[in-house]
Amino acid sequence: MDRLTREKPQRPKQNRCQRGSGERPCSLSALLVFQAALPKATVLDLSCNNLISLPSDFCSLMHLVKLDLSKNRLQQLPLDFGRLVNLQHLDLLNNRLVTLPVSFAQLKNLKWLDLKDNPLDPVLAKVAGDCLDEKQCKQAAVKVLQHMKAIQSEQDRQRQRKLQAEREMEKKREAEQRAKEALEKELRKREKAEEKERRRREYDAQKAAKQEMEKKTKKEAVHTRKPASSSRPPQPPLHKPSWSRSVLRVLLFVLFCILCTLAACKLTELQHQPLCVSVNTLYEDVVAALQNHKTLQNMLQHNSHQ
Repeated sequence: MDRLTREKPQRPKQNRCQRGSGERPCSLSALLVFQAALPKATVLDLSCNNLISLPSDFCSLMHLVKLDLSKNRLQQLPLDFGRLVNLQHLDLLNNRLVTLPVSFAQLKNLKWLDLKDNPLDPVLAKVAGDCLDEKQCKQAAVKVLQHMKAIQSEQDRQRQRKLQAEREMEKKREAEQRAKEALEKELRKREKAEEKERRRREYDAQKAAKQEMEKKTKKEAVHTRKPASSSRPPQPPLHKPSWSRSVLRVLLFVLFCILCTLAACKLTELQHQPLCVSVNTLYEDVVAALQNHKTLQNMLQHNSHQ
């Protein structure tokens, strides 16, 4: 096992499968056998095997340090080729590669790279150079890694811009949705207010019509009662009590009180009281004065007759 991982395996005597007079690439059965038998292989030489592609499980050989895929028919590498993070030496001479996967930028330990004799993209071909000696191959590894990192960064930025644009678009849609909902809410509110105002006006109109009808009914009732009241005799006007009647009532009340006092002082046992004595004396003086006044009147009447 140690010999297989460190020495270059012998190329099979028949690395092309015959079909009539033509040739076709060999199957990947040999590669799968290597993958299953050497999961921790550090050196692997698969050159001159007419490989068209590599299986995705090939990138699970993460212990590979040196890999030779030269002189095959590879048109592309697996998308997760960057999982081979321990790879330091990579030979891709004379294949059909046009571009490299973006994950190639993850091969941070790569020290040597040969991409000659591939129909590479012009920009990538210029970066990779000719790799005519050891120094150029080492420079190719550094420059290609830098180039792929730049591509990866640009793709990350584009992805971020795309995500940002999608988020902004989503925010814009949410804002438009909120504005639409707010407008619909405002329209519903306005419709409710208009409906409320319309009902209020109808109620006011009905109330005014009802009041007008009541006024009209009262007016008709007044007109029907007026002829009956006109046949009645006119009532004498009521005179309001004057101030003279009030004074007369007060005098009568005072006179009544005096009479009651005189009766009490004359007819009861209170006549010997000082107050009643004074009242009786006053009463006798008044009676005497009235009698003298009557005698005087009689004399005056007698003289007038003479």
